[in-house]
Amino acid sequence: PVDFDARVRELAEGDFVGANVTIPHKEAALAIADESSDAASEIGAANTLSFADGLIRAENTDAPGLLAALPGPVRGKDALVLGAGGSGRAAVWAATRAEGLLAPVSTEQARANGYEVIVNCTVVGMGEEDPFEELPLDPERFDAAIVLVDLVYGGSETRLVEEARRRGAAVVEGLEILVRQGAESLRIWTGLEPPLDVMRKAARDG
Repeated sequence: PVDFDARVRELAEGDFVGANVTIPHKEAALAIADESSDAASEIGAANTLSFADGLIRAENTDAPGLLAALPGPVRGKDALVLGAGGSGRAAVWAATRAEGLLAPVSTEQARANGYEVIVNCTVVGMGEEDPFEELPLDPERFDAAIVLVDLVYGGSETRLVEEARRRGAAVVEGLEILVRQGAESLRIWTGLEPPLDVMRKAARDG
């Protein structure tokens, strides 16, 4: 974090058109920008920086990337967003703009799985911890009516994803969110339509 400001300015003064930013630098990415999109400003975090004409511009592609990755319409569905960092704020921002998607619900409702969409924006799942001890979720209540989005990605399926999928829930894995937000960033930098299949293969193989 102490090197972030200097490194970004170094990139901006070089031959780079932009940079993609992840935890824990998303708030700092917004703070360093000369200009920012409405989404980045309202969310309070940026994951995409563009460099042009001596200026640094901040965008947030986490929100549109999340919406693009959802398996179908979510209008009118109750949502639970877990996590209060930049990704969590982006998920709530996206949810409140999804034509009636509601957030948040109480912990008591969550324990009873009183929601239809859950988005895990915490780091739970990156380690060996039990997600059902760390998060207010009941694995027994997952079913086909629930959409689970888990932003955690890595070399294998998280236990949260595994349990939800086993019980029939629709699942969006973190790798797909990574690809979708990256695709939005590429559109910003190049104006071209990103090759999603190529990006997915590269993310899986990498």
